[in-house]
Amino acid sequence: MPYVNIKVTDEGVTPEQKGQLIKGVTDLLFEVLGKAPETTYVVIDEVPLTDWGVGGMNVAEYRARRQAE
Repeated sequence: MPYVNIKVTDEGVTPEQKGQLIKGVTDLLFEVLGKAPETTYVVIDEVPLTDWGVGGMNVAEYRARRQAE
């Protein structure tokens, strides 16, 4: 039974977008692994931008620097 955990930032992901993510992952697991959709668990966690980072900076800080360049 496949279990997939998707992390998205809390920047306004809509329920429709979440549904598309679930469908996409389920379809991919069926195509690649031959797993039936009803056996696939997909969990979507919304995380704040300050909870994770890129290159030693939190994401908000990283994006601000990239825009300033």
